[in-house]
Amino acid sequence: MIAINKINQLYGSSQILWDLDLQIEQGSCTCIMGRNGVGKTTLLKCLMGLLPISSGEILLEGVPMHNKLAEDRAPAGIGYVPQGRDIFPLLTVEENLRIALPVRRDKAKQVPDKIFELFPVLHDMLARRGGDLSGGQQQQLAIARALVIDPKVLILDEPNEGIQPNIVQQIGDVILKLNAEGLTVILVEQKLGFARRVGKEFRLMERGRIVASDKMENLSDELIRQYMSV
Repeated sequence: MIAINKINQLYGSSQILWDLDLQIEQGSCTCIMGRNGVGKTTLLKCLMGLLPISSGEILLEGVPMHNKLAEDRAPAGIGYVPQGRDIFPLLTVEENLRIALPVRRDKAKQVPDKIFELFPVLHDMLARRGGDLSGGQQQQLAIARALVIDPKVLILDEPNEGIQPNIVQQIGDVILKLNAEGLTVILVEQKLGFARRVGKEFRLMERGRIVASDKMENLSDELIRQYMSV
């Protein structure tokens, strides 16, 4: 479904990604893991068009994405929840959700009921400003906003960072439900227990490259020590 072939990315004179290859199958839930600073967030930003690549290609269902602007990638079916959530704090919950509606391919004018089935708390807070929500509620809002576009792929960058345990559990339940329904999920995740709970596959990164790929059940203690321990 997603093919990333030999991409390179530079910050000024510093190269972050090095001939990186990544294949994501339709319907998978893939956890991208590794120590801080190995390029995980940079990879996601390149996938979304928020950072340019210097060479290589990014394909979605065989269609080149690397030559498209960031604002053209959501309509292509990529939903993105960045690290830090990036909701609009002065807009209400309803306004945060509705802002994604124009991206939908079916041109729906109302937020789908399914969003509130997944995140009931948001229905009760539609008139509240996003900035008045707790961190966990803001994360739910950020994920819900990405789902409003009816994506083919949902990308999450550390969705549990700074979130209370009960909401971490809820977010995991939502990911499992959506993935079981066929949504392709890619997430950067540092919490090993959560990754093992929701992920079907893992990709380990080191120094801007994918260095190990396999089914999640094959993520061994040796790989964890080699590429994740600090």
